[in-house]
Amino acid sequence: MTHTDENSDPVLDEVLSSVLRRNPGEPEFHQAVREVLESLGRVIAKHPRYANNALIERICEPERQIIFRVPWVNDKNQVEINRGFRVQFNSALGPYKGGIRFHPSVNLGIIKFLGFEQIFKNALTGMPIGGGKGGSDFDPRGRSDAEIMRFCQSFMLELHRHLGEYTDVPAGDIGVGGREIGYMFGQYKRLTNRYEAGVLTGKGLVYGGSLARKEATGFGAVYFVDRMLTSRGDSIEGKTAVVSGSGNVAIYTIEKLQSFGGKIIACSDSNGYIVDEDGIDLALVKEIKEVRRQRISEYARLKGGRSHYVEGGSIWNVPCQIAMPSATQNELTGKDAKTLIENGVIAVGEGANMPSTPEAVRLFQQAGVLFAPGKAANAGGVATSALEMQQNASRDSWSFEQTEARLAEIMRNIHDRCATTADEYGAPGDYVLGANIAGFVRVAEAMDAMGVI
Repeated sequence: MTHTDENSDPVLDEVLSSVLRRNPGEPEFHQAVREVLESLGRVIAKHPRYANNALIERICEPERQIIFRVPWVNDKNQVEINRGFRVQFNSALGPYKGGIRFHPSVNLGIIKFLGFEQIFKNALTGMPIGGGKGGSDFDPRGRSDAEIMRFCQSFMLELHRHLGEYTDVPAGDIGVGGREIGYMFGQYKRLTNRYEAGVLTGKGLVYGGSLARKEATGFGAVYFVDRMLTSRGDSIEGKTAVVSGSGNVAIYTIEKLQSFGGKIIACSDSNGYIVDEDGIDLALVKEIKEVRRQRISEYARLKGGRSHYVEGGSIWNVPCQIAMPSATQNELTGKDAKTLIENGVIAVGEGANMPSTPEAVRLFQQAGVLFAPGKAANAGGVATSALEMQQNASRDSWSFEQTEARLAEIMRNIHDRCATTADEYGAPGDYVLGANIAGFVRVAEAMDAMGVI
């Protein structure tokens, strides 16, 4: 079901106009806000009090935006300068929680879009965590471990004063994995003289990390899609799937899809994509991306057989029944959606943040394709980060099975909350509307209770 005029409201129109006017040149942020506001007309009609006290305007305005210089010395003994960001968007439900992204595309608008999405994603988990996001335009690709360490230490030198397990708890994101988290945690510990394990999540297992955290975003997205298909009397078993990306989220999406009996035939990186008609050899993908840190094109060279590599192009030209966009924002366009629909896709699960353009989402919904939006489907990562914080707070460490069981339960609950909310507001099957409304109501209730702050 697509959004209709039932979702429009003069208050929401004015809020959107204000956001566009006050945040020029930030298209991704505009897109994220518009998508949420388009879902809220039915809420305002049913509960007019949410339009009071500028509550919606306050949700769209970050509580704090931090921008700072990050000077560091490369291996040639030259000084380089990057820009660091942390947007602490909303703390109504708990400390700010959201990843740190290192990528040349990072700017304030990107971080604000990610932080805004994070508010509702975190609310959907049911965990006591607020929304925030951070990062830098630093590119870790091609850098030595020593350069990455020096950059992370300089980045944390400024950021540490804004963090704390009851204040703001970052994690990893694109370009920030276990290595970078380790360097940042070490610098935080050094600067504060405190072993505050709960201040960063995605840590290594030997110093306070959680089993299943690395796998959680990918696993969680598949749990959501499985629940979505099950609700229609279907399953992943025997279905062909395409997963974009070949980073952490994509790798563990592939792993969990395979365990559910799916056949993954393509994955990608920023240079192009591989197709393997025999099904992707996950061990080889892990070797190439996690150990050798090479491009995905190596797969076809090493594997041979019925695999081939396509330079550039769109991975969404590969016919499949399940599509899992797991790389980056706006990677799946309206044109891609048309191709997928023509090729028989039945379910789309967003492993990345806002990877489908608004036109693509509309086309999927109009065609009756099951569509799981990122703020619901990829919430498994941050949910397991909250479980890591829980283990840190209790000085405990859970087994992989225990943590994954909690993750599976949380993802099932998120699915059911989205589906029930969509039904309640007269839009059965619209997971986008269900996710936006369910997340908004939880945050709005907390903000309303705390007064105008």
